[in-house]
Amino acid sequence: MNNAIKISLLDEAYDSFRKGLFGESGNILEKALSIDFEDNRIICALKCANFWKEKEDRLESISEYFAKGEFLLKEWKNFSVFIDGFSESDEKCLNTIRQWCFGTALKAYEKVFYDSGGNDSEILFRIGRCYKCIGDYENALNFLERTFRQKKEDAAVIAELADCYALINEVKPAKIFFREAFFLNPAQIEFAFLESMMIERLVSQLKALGIYKQGINEWLPVYGVIYGVFNIKRELKPLELGKLKQSIFSYENRLEENDDALPEIEPRLLNSYFRLIDHYICVSESREKIEDILRKVKRLNNEIFMEYIN
Repeated sequence: MNNAIKISLLDEAYDSFRKGLFGESGNILEKALSIDFEDNRIICALKCANFWKEKEDRLESISEYFAKGEFLLKEWKNFSVFIDGFSESDEKCLNTIRQWCFGTALKAYEKVFYDSGGNDSEILFRIGRCYKCIGDYENALNFLERTFRQKKEDAAVIAELADCYALINEVKPAKIFFREAFFLNPAQIEFAFLESMMIERLVSQLKALGIYKQGINEWLPVYGVIYGVFNIKRELKPLELGKLKQSIFSYENRLEENDDALPEIEPRLLNSYFRLIDHYICVSESREKIEDILRKVKRLNNEIFMEYIN
């Protein structure tokens, strides 16, 4: 009997989540907790309710639509850090809150979109991200591809597009776009909004290696190559090749001048070396040139070199 009441209270709390009534859901969950104070689903839901309850009044006070959307996405990033510390979490609870958060933000951004004439790349991007996060991948792709046509070298846009392809099981374009995004500007990519398993697994593997916070952004493309996730190679255009060689030259010079720069430069230089090797393989460059880059990888980080060649 108590179990049935507990389940009913949980369902009632989730229904309040869907409406954004987190103060109300907290009261319901307190009742459920009095029935079973060891149920991890209740504990998780109550923590989430308390987190968002603090944001309710602030959200209601924001009248400008764009600011309302920005507030919700900023708080989702904070929420992602918050739940990362949970020993256990309930997917139904988190998904219900995700639907409310991004669904509410979507309505706000759409209001801005239609009022402004509908061609602002920043709004297109945010709408695409929101559609993706509520699981409407068809609309997400539409808006993200429109954004990409305007911002072809924006790492955040490319990463979201890659994530969307991965979520509809279009693996090849997902890998291609992820590789591009993490090469262009890894620091610009926000993991709080990425949901595909290929990235979640890589993040988990890097955390297991002791690589946290901002370091994950820089090292993920390196290990993406090592673990065979970023395994689709392409030939670089002449301008791209020139820029890549110039960046390698610049990184190498900085390391020669300042050993203290190694933590910042090492993953970027390794990623650049791998990118150049991929290009050489695509254009059937001489083995000598490839071996020369491999020697540089070995000098920079022998452990990565051994994992790469194996």
